[in-house]
Formats: sequence, structure tokens, C-alpha cells
Amino acid sequence: MKLNDTTAVKLNRKKQLSREIWQNRYLLLMLLPGLAYFIIFKYIPMFGLTMAFQDYSLKEGILGSQWVGLGQFKSLFSGADFPLVLKNTIVISLLKLVFGFPTPVILALMFNELREGPYKKITQTISYIPHFFSWVVMGAMLTSLLSPSTGIINAIIQMFGMKPIYFIADPKYFVGVLVVSDIWKEAGWNSVVYIAALSGINYEMHEAAIIDGASRLKRILYINLPSILPTVAIMLILKMGGVLEAGFDQIFNLYNVAVYDVADIIDTYTYRMGIGQYQYSYSAAAGMFKSVIGLILVLITNGLVRKMSDNEVSVF
Repeated sequence: MKLNDTTAVKLNRKKQLSREIWQNRYLLLMLLPGLAYFIIFKYIPMFGLTMAFQDYSLKEGILGSQWVGLGQFKSLFSGADFPLVLKNTIVISLLKLVFGFPTPVILALMFNELREGPYKKITQTISYIPHFFSWVVMGAMLTSLLSPSTGIINAIIQMFGMKPIYFIADPKYFVGVLVVSDIWKEAGWNSVVYIAALSGINYEMHEAAIIDGASRLKRILYINLPSILPTVAIMLILKMGGVLEAGFDQIFNLYNVAVYDVADIIDTYTYRMGIGQYQYSYSAAAGMFKSVIGLILVLITNGLVRKMSDNEVSVF
């Protein structure tokens, strides 16, 4: 009797699942292109990670190249350049995280306080625009703006009687240029998520706070900010996954030999070693190391957020 009941439950579940699939067939069809993208461009290329454990040869290919185990990783960690490259990656990534992550949150809170109207729409649009320019364009703009001879920034510096600064070729200023330009380009676009979260706050909470005599600043600190903390936590978890990215496109379009000591990161290093010197297995090992560290950081951050929020907020 129990066996028949179990079989009946399983059949009911299958029928229910089939019914739900049929009811949502159009939504599932819309999902297929995105799913295909991840399979083709994200999962299938993972087969290439085997290069990190080989002495890869173009002639022999992945299947025919000689296996060397962890030999490439040993060469990577014992190399003279890698400690500096790793240090630069960590420094640039942490500075972007510390200064760049809170900026969209603050910007969203500021936009939320503006009255609905043309001024709010114009300021939001202006903040979004830089995101849509590639780093090739942004690099050309920054080179022009920061030029020691014709740049407007140095023109202002000279107005105050100081000497012009070659920002892009001076190691003392280059990292600062990276951080500030990254905020300039992405802060407005990243604030969209937080603006959407703020729009979901029940205005009755604000009305009650106003009646109690709460100022605008107190309402921001005690209503708006706590309400979007789950969104902030999720965005932080996702951000930690790319903490060793540091921004290849940005640095590749801005850096030069004069600033290699502070600007050479894992991505630019693997590019030079892999494409420039044809050391494909070596660069694959470096890329795999970066990905594994990113995965570990995501898991750690996710665990910490779950504990701090009593399992209410997490990605996994």
C-alpha cells in the first residue's frame, strides 16, 4: 500500500512539473539564448584549462601536448615577476573595492532624494553615459585631459603656480588615475540596482518618521540604507568574485613601460606571456590561479554575509 502511495506521489509530481513547464514554455524559450551563451562561451572553454597542466604545443594541440602536472604552477610561483604582479593586482583591486563599491550606493541615495523632474533625469543620464564608452575611448579622453602640455587638468594646476604632472607616466599618480577613472565610468551605471531597491521602500515608513520629527538625514540612515542592505550584500558577494580582475581593458589602454612596476596585473601579465611570448600553458596557469582565488573569496564572503544576516541574505 505504501509503495502504491509513493508511486502515486511521484506521478503527481511529474504531472505537476510537466504542467508548469508547459505553462511557462514561452519564458523557458526566452531563457534558451542566455543558456546557450553560457554553455558555448563559459562552460565549453573550460576544457582549455587542461593547458595549465601541460607543456602546450600548437602543433600537438590540447589532446597531444605533454602533461607536466603542477609544473606550470611551480614556475609561476617561483618566477621573479609574479610576486610584483600579484601585489599590483591586489592593491589596485582593493583600492577600487574600498573607494568604488560605496560610491554607487551613495550616488543612489543622493538621486533618491531629488524631486522627480527634468533635473533628476538629466543628472542620472549624465552619470550613466560614461559606462557606454569603451576603455579605448575613455583612454583617449583621459590621455587628452591629463596631458602635461595640453590637458585641462594640468592647465588648472599651472594656474595655481605648480608644475604640470604627467599623471599617466608617473608611478605615484597612475594608480590614483585608475581608481578615479573607474569610479567615473561605472558609478552611475552601478547605482541603477540600488535606485531600483530604493524605489521598493514603502513610503509609509517615511511618513511615520516625518511625523516623529526625523530629519532627512536620519531617514536616509535609518530607513533607506537598512532597506537596501540585502541588495548591497549580494552585490558585494558578486564583486568579490572579480576582486583579482583589477580591470584589464582599462589598464591595457592606459599603462606604459614607465608604470609597469605599479600597473602590471595578472591579466596584462598573462596577455604578454601568452600572446606575446607564446607561453600558453604558463598564462593558463596564471589565469586559473586567479579564478580559483576569486571562487574562494566569493564562498568566504557569502558565508560571512549569511552569518551576519542570519541566513537571510546569500547567493548560494
